[in-house]
Amino acid sequence: MYTSDKDELFYSKIDDAVTLCYTRQKPYFFPFLSERRQAIAEKYLKSICFENFCFFGGCENNERKMLALCYYKIKPDFPISALEFRYRNCDKLTHRDFLGALMSLGIERETIGDILVEDGRTIVFIKSELKDYIVSQISKIGNVGVKISDADLSKLPKGRGTEDLSLVVSSLRLDNIVAAVTGLSREKTKSLIFSSNVSLNYIQTMNVSQPVAEGGVLIIRGKGKYILNAVMGETKKGRIRISLINFR
Repeated sequence: MYTSDKDELFYSKIDDAVTLCYTRQKPYFFPFLSERRQAIAEKYLKSICFENFCFFGGCENNERKMLALCYYKIKPDFPISALEFRYRNCDKLTHRDFLGALMSLGIERETIGDILVEDGRTIVFIKSELKDYIVSQISKIGNVGVKISDADLSKLPKGRGTEDLSLVVSSLRLDNIVAAVTGLSREKTKSLIFSSNVSLNYIQTMNVSQPVAEGGVLIIRGKGKYILNAVMGETKKGRIRISLINFR
């Protein structure tokens, strides 16, 4: 697994957090983590035989999630709040608009979870301690007036749409699936992978022959995110039919 100096520092923080969790006998919460950080945290915690941990982002399908290290095998109450921003449907605000407005308050990116945008309404997941500060400081996003309230999580914005893809590949090797998804030639596909532009299960990889299993998450820089949903059998010519979900 590719690691950087930042990853090594992250491992050290996990070690310190595990020690605090045992010492204080209460949960330790990391801020919101990217999907890649979640993947390497899970792998590292398992490698040091720490099993009482869980991830949560405020809602089940959120991408950015907090990590909780627990002394007891009980899911803790995560310090996450969800704020709902209302505005006119004709005011086309974006994810970037909301993230920029929040960070302009001096709020760090890691204290902000998913931002779900639709016409006239956006839900933002944040670290709970920031809730009152955000409500008191924001009345506009850009030049657009907004009203803020506690979010109704039973009615979430749809966020990014998905598309089902059916493809045929010669094998479940990484390079074959990337080529099928992108339409690139074999050589261009290898170049894309060797240039560290492809991640499998949120871990950057340059192994073109690495197998992709059902449920595997493929992220191709500049192309998008895909999940290998199912392997549906072979064609008459012995090729493999696969179903993928494309997060557009």
